Amino acid sequence: MTDKELVRKLKTDPQTGLAAVIDRYTAYLLKIARIKLDGLCTDEDIEEAVSDVFFIFYKKGQQCGFDIRSVRAYLSLIAERHFTDVFRRQIKRPDDIPIDEVSETLPDRQSGEENTAVAEAIKKLGEPDTSIFMRKYFFGQKTADIAKELHLRPKTVDKRISRGLVRLKKLIEEEK
Repeated sequence: MTDKELVRKLKTDPQTGLAAVIDRYTAYLLKIARIKLDGLCTDEDIEEAVSDVFFIFYKKGQQCGFDIRSVRAYLSLIAERHFTDVFRRQIKRPDDIPIDEVSETLPDRQSGEENTAVAEAIKKLGEPDTSIFMRKYFFGQKTADIAKELHLRPKTVDKRISRGLVRLKKLIEEEK
C-alpha cells in the first residue's frame, strides 16, 4: 500500500487506516527508536515510545483531517521529535540508585562522612560528568561503553574524567 493509498484510507476510515499505517511502519519506527534510544531505554520503553508516535500521529492527523502528503515523512518528523524528547528525559533522569545510597554501599575504605563528601562533590560536577563518574567508578563500566551510552566519543569521556578528577579533588578539599 502506497502513502497516497494510506492517506485516502485514513481520511475515509481512520481506524482501519491507522491499523494499516501501524502494519507498514512499525519496523521502520522501531529501527529509528533503537538507534536513538539503545542503551538508555529498555526494549519495553522503546516499544512504548513507538506506540506513542503512532498515537501522536493519529491525534495530529485527526486535527488536520489527515491532510498530509506523506505518511512516512509525517511519522519520521513526529518520531524524531518524540525520540529526542525521550532521550533528553532519560539523560536528565537521575540514575536508578541515588548517589547518597551509592556512597553508603562503598567499601569501608573511608568513613561515612568522607563517602558523603565524595558523593556530594560528584553531584556538584554536573551532567554528564556525574553520570560518567558514577558509571566509571561506582559501576565499573568501561570508557567505550560509557561513551556509547552517553553518545560521546571515548576520548571525550577520558578527558572529562581527567578534568573532573582535578575539579573533584578541589571540591573535596574545599569541604574539609
